[in-house]
Order: sequence, then C-alpha cells, then structure tokens
Amino acid sequence: MEQLFTGFLSTSVPELIMILVGLVLIWLAVKKEYEPMLLLPIGFGAILVNLPLSIAFEHEGVPGFLKVLFDAGINTELFPILIFIAVGAMCDFRPMFKKPVMMFFGAAAQLGIFLTVIAAIALGKAFPSLGFDLPTAATIGIIGAADGPTSIYVATKFAQKLLGPISVAAYSYMSLVPLIQPPVIRALTSKKERTIKMKVADADIPKALCISFPIVVTIVAGFVAPMSVPLIGSLMFGNLIRECGVLEKLSVAAQNELSNLVTLLLGITIGASMRAEAFLQWQTLVILALGLVAFVFDTAGGVLFAKFLNLFRSEDNKINPMVGAAGISAFPMSARVVQKMATAEDGNTFVIMEAVSANVSGQLGSVMAGGIVLAVVPVLMGWV
Repeated sequence: MEQLFTGFLSTSVPELIMILVGLVLIWLAVKKEYEPMLLLPIGFGAILVNLPLSIAFEHEGVPGFLKVLFDAGINTELFPILIFIAVGAMCDFRPMFKKPVMMFFGAAAQLGIFLTVIAAIALGKAFPSLGFDLPTAATIGIIGAADGPTSIYVATKFAQKLLGPISVAAYSYMSLVPLIQPPVIRALTSKKERTIKMKVADADIPKALCISFPIVVTIVAGFVAPMSVPLIGSLMFGNLIRECGVLEKLSVAAQNELSNLVTLLLGITIGASMRAEAFLQWQTLVILALGLVAFVFDTAGGVLFAKFLNLFRSEDNKINPMVGAAGISAFPMSARVVQKMATAEDGNTFVIMEAVSANVSGQLGSVMAGGIVLAVVPVLMGWV
C-alpha cells in the first residue's frame, strides 16, 4: 500500500513548480505556436524529469532514458553538431554574395553578446553568490545571438550546471522574436527610415563560389580559431552538401529528417536539464534577464550599424535600418519579422532579400562569436 503513495509522498513544491513551468511551455507551443518544435519537447522533458523519483532521468544509480540521451547527445556535444549540419544545409548564402555589405550585419548584431558578458562579470563581482565568473558570463552572453545550438555547445564547455536555464533562455527568446524585435526596431528608427526601398541586386552567383565558400571558411577558421572548427565546420559541411549539386538526397534529408529528429531529441533532453534543484535558483532569473538584455542589444547593434552606414551612402542607396535587426541568428524568423514590419509601414517596401542576407550572415556570425569565446576564454583563464 505504501508503494502506491510513494509518488505523492516524495514530491516537493519545487518539483510541482517545474511541472507547471513545463505545462506553460507546452501551452506556449500549442496555443501561441511559439517555436512548437522546440518548446513542446522542452516542456514535456521538464515534466518528465520532475515527476516523483525522477525515474525517467536516474533512480538509485540506474540511468533512465533521458540521462542516456543527455550523456550521449549533450555531454558529447553530438546534438548541437548535428543541428548545425542541418542548419548549414538550410542556409543559402547567395543573397549575401549579391550584397556583400550585408555580411557585416552578422558581426554588428553580435554587439549584445559582449556587452552582456561585461554586465554578467560586473554582477558576479557585485554578488559573488551568483558565481558568474568569466566562463559563465561568456556563456550567458551567447544567449543574445538567438542561436540555441551555439549556446548549448558553449554551455557544455564552460557552464554545464547552468545548461538548463541557458538553453531555455536561448530557445525561448528565439521563439519570441516577433514580440521582442519590433519594439526595439521602432524605438531606434523613424517611419521614413522604415520605408526606405533598397535596390535589388540581380547579379549571377557562380556555382564555384557557392562550393568554395564553405571550404574556405572552414580552413580559415581552422587556422585563426581552431576551437571554432566543430561549430563552423559542421555548419559549413551542411552548406557544402547543399551547394555541391551531387548530394541532393542528403541535402534534403539534412534539412528535413535530420533536422526534425535531432530537434525532437535535443528539445526533450534540454527539458531533462530543468530539474527543480538546479533550475529554481536566483541565478536562473538573472540569466533570463541578462539573456533578454543580450537579445535586445544584438537587435539594436544591427539597426544602429545600418544607420551609421547610411551616413556615408547617397540618398538613392540607403539601407533600410530594419534589415540590420535581421543580423541575429534566428533564421529565418527575424527576416520574416523585418519584412512584415516593412510592408506594414508601406505595402510597396520589400526588403526580404536583404533581410535574409543579413539573417544568414547572422547565423555565421553567431557561430564565429561562439568560436571566439571558446578560443579566448581558456587563454584569459590560463587554462592553456
């Protein structure tokens, strides 16, 4: 009889709170359709891992299926790497090649990462109990790139104990792009700027360039920042599969089956990191707040960079500043948000090509930012 009530007797209030958090994430996925492929499995994983005795994760030293997935996919960094291969296969860099200036937005829109790192370090010094040292601060800053796989990859290196809140923050803000970016863009631009019409670039892109680009980027990254190779190499490998022209079936499989399967496993495994004892801390709230700050400043960095460039461009060759906001890594959500805002201001304003260009640049920029963090932090910490 006692065994029948074991579940009720072993449940704590924090675990019930986390089950409620899981239900909220599922509601956001189903009702609001905020990144359902991510939030629904994350939410269900959070419920599973906080049920009595946590059988799905580990019980009496016996690993459950969630721990098996966690050890095999997160601790080994396999899931983020596979996701990058899928994302690389989805990326089309041709719009960026047609307007090379757009690639600079992939760098400008990473401003929030480094500002947030500074803020997190300052908070860590002011409140030592937070435990925000340089590696942790760098991991928190990466949230601003709106790149979940990069955030997870860096967290497994520098702040594995905070993997739950960091990954949830990264994916949550990715899903909230349509809510977060428009107010920031409007606050920094005028209606006249938001209705700037950009010249269409119709240049033909040689196939040789499309094939050589992922190879060259990987080689350069290998020499300049060797620690970035797993991230950039997997992204570029996926892109090479897409562009080579002889692996169409593999390209389609990477964009669909591989992406869907790994996203499913990654989501529920991230949820498994949301155990009550590790998640319900003041650190979590601070990380969520800093992640939002990073996201806002990344958006602002891209917009302000476009406005800066316009100071030196002729009246008939201005850049619509909203395009700069698409320099974050949330591909292709951010580009869609920018185009939607443009047509809302003026039905004849079309910036989707330029926004996509900035968006794919942001995908590459966030990976490079992650690579820089992985290369620089160990040096500053004296680990190498």
